[in-house]
Amino acid sequence: MKERIQKLLARAGYGSRREIERWIVAGELKINGKPAEIGQQISPQDTVILRGKALNLQARLRATPKVLAYHKQAGEMCTRHDPEKRPTVFDKLPHPGSGRWIMIGRLDINTDGLLLFTTDGELANRLMHPSHEIEREYASRILGEVDSDMLKRLTQGVELADGQAKFMRIKDAGGEGANHWYHVVLTEGRNREVRRLWESQGVKISRLIRVRYGNITLPRYLRGGHSEELDVKTTRKLYESVGLTFDDGSLSYDTEKTQRHTGHKAAPKPYDKASQRPKSVAAKPHRKSDKSNSSGSTSTLRKPSEATPAQRPNKPAGAKPALKTSTKPSPYANFGQKKTSRPKPSHKR
Repeated sequence: MKERIQKLLARAGYGSRREIERWIVAGELKINGKPAEIGQQISPQDTVILRGKALNLQARLRATPKVLAYHKQAGEMCTRHDPEKRPTVFDKLPHPGSGRWIMIGRLDINTDGLLLFTTDGELANRLMHPSHEIEREYASRILGEVDSDMLKRLTQGVELADGQAKFMRIKDAGGEGANHWYHVVLTEGRNREVRRLWESQGVKISRLIRVRYGNITLPRYLRGGHSEELDVKTTRKLYESVGLTFDDGSLSYDTEKTQRHTGHKAAPKPYDKASQRPKSVAAKPHRKSDKSNSSGSTSTLRKPSEATPAQRPNKPAGAKPALKTSTKPSPYANFGQKKTSRPKPSHKR
């Protein structure tokens, strides 16, 4: 099946769609010996040459994609190569094994916090595209007086140089002295948008940390400059949030033999409890007890885990089980506040 060249190469993890378009315009990509064109339809079987090197599309597409959470530090650049030789976020990333890391969004040099990387270009494109409205949450420490009218304007909309912008939600997270912490949520990623929104109200940000991107939250234990690969369950939820399906190989393992010859999925076998018993042992029906109780009636033998009708609680028809509610506070409820340190024990005898 053929796809547009930008989409297929991005899905294989060679880069983002915009980056691949720049390669095509610069004449760095060739398809079957001819210069590539933007929007050209290709298949994984075609010969693709990038800067004189052949790309193995089929192997890349079969590899399981990865997603990495990185805790960016202030002073690091969100680029692969910096002309001024400043440290970049790619310097401390582990080798992906197959493909290369694609950065999902970016943070300015003075902002630290959560950055996501993936080897799947299609996932990166959907997480960054404004149409999917992926939430970004920031912990912002504000220097200056903030009143209710200011917060109302920031949630209703403020006119910036590149158009109107606003916060979806603002939450007071506490603080001490002149600095106060607020958690703000956006659904787009314009350049320095959080800082410009606060500055439009006459206050400044003394510190800015991204604590969440979509359904991925920055772990409290993940130190600055360190990264962690997402587990399968978390990665699958991230894919589902943008309408994609994550396959780590387990989805097609059980039906591989049937699909090899027929091309159709095997129908699941119905569970038969009697067929699971050993052939030498026949299924025996429940028997009534030979012993009678004081009233002369007989009682049916029950398993220890079964409750008698008198012991079962009376529930109205259609009643739903009560939901368990958590009283655990948000891990970033008091983010940025000073912690009281315990005095160090004395070792003097």
